[in-house]
Amino acid sequence: MSTLAPGRHRTPTTGPDRTRRPRRHPLVAYLSSLSWSSLLYVAPALAFFGVFVLYPIGVSVWYSFYAYDGLTVGTWVGWGNYTAVFTDHQLRAALMHSLLLLVFYAALPVCAGLLLAGAMSRIRVYGLTVFRAVLFLPQILSSVVVAVAWRNLLAEDGPVNAVLRAVGLGRFATSWLGDFDTALPSIGVIGTWVEYGLCMVLFLSGIVAIDRSTYEAARLDGAGPVREFFSITLPALRPQISIALILTVTFALRNFDLIWNTTRGGPGTTTTVPSLYIYQDAFQNRMLGRASALAIVLTVVILVVVLAVQLSLRERDGGRRRPVRPGRKVQS
Repeated sequence: MSTLAPGRHRTPTTGPDRTRRPRRHPLVAYLSSLSWSSLLYVAPALAFFGVFVLYPIGVSVWYSFYAYDGLTVGTWVGWGNYTAVFTDHQLRAALMHSLLLLVFYAALPVCAGLLLAGAMSRIRVYGLTVFRAVLFLPQILSSVVVAVAWRNLLAEDGPVNAVLRAVGLGRFATSWLGDFDTALPSIGVIGTWVEYGLCMVLFLSGIVAIDRSTYEAARLDGAGPVREFFSITLPALRPQISIALILTVTFALRNFDLIWNTTRGGPGTTTTVPSLYIYQDAFQNRMLGRASALAIVLTVVILVVVLAVQLSLRERDGGRRRPVRPGRKVQS
């Protein structure tokens, strides 16, 4: 039988360690928890991504600091190519054209997709699968095919002007892609027609996941179709709207083939976009350094716009409660 001096306590030999251990960084904890043998399964994909994505990006960044024509030895110019990008008024105008196309390529397709998805979720449509496939068809068509078809439709002697003349609106007939005032909006209409099907399918998939009892409760409270849409459907589609905006915004800012095969940036420079200047500088003017700098700037702009979309549509849990911990029992 052992005795302890007054005021001293026995140190427990078992039980949890009471000493505070230094907290590891989350990344270090995540890497230590990985099974490194499992990385062998993703190694081919990582190698493919590194060779065909990361390496070209790194080369483009390196070329952007040189005056390089692709044949002779490049000359170091530092930030000169980036200065030329930001001081060229034509490039600034091309960037403004891309920002204007965001209305046609992103905002209008999202609105049209919401309208179609909301209508098809309430109205019984016979042959809905076929109808939905037809509406989604523009998304899977080649951009070259779309551009050639719409170029013929919007020609001065094309079907659109023929219809306008047939209904007595011949004064509005014009060369839609060749007029300085209508060329850029016409390109935007083509983009709206291409992108609205994607948005519609995304929103339909989100509407299917909404609990139908929520709509029944809203109808019992006297809510009509419009109130149901804005109070139930629209908030529930926040993730799908975010994905749709990211895809359409990216398509709008990097769009090249649709414009190249319809107007080639004309008439004049009314439909030029940054991707068009990247192609011209790289393959026609032999200015690979400036083309690389413009490509890097365009990539940063796309990332900033996508980040802004994600932050603006992020779900906010304003009323999140902290977990209640059980308190100690008070001994009487």
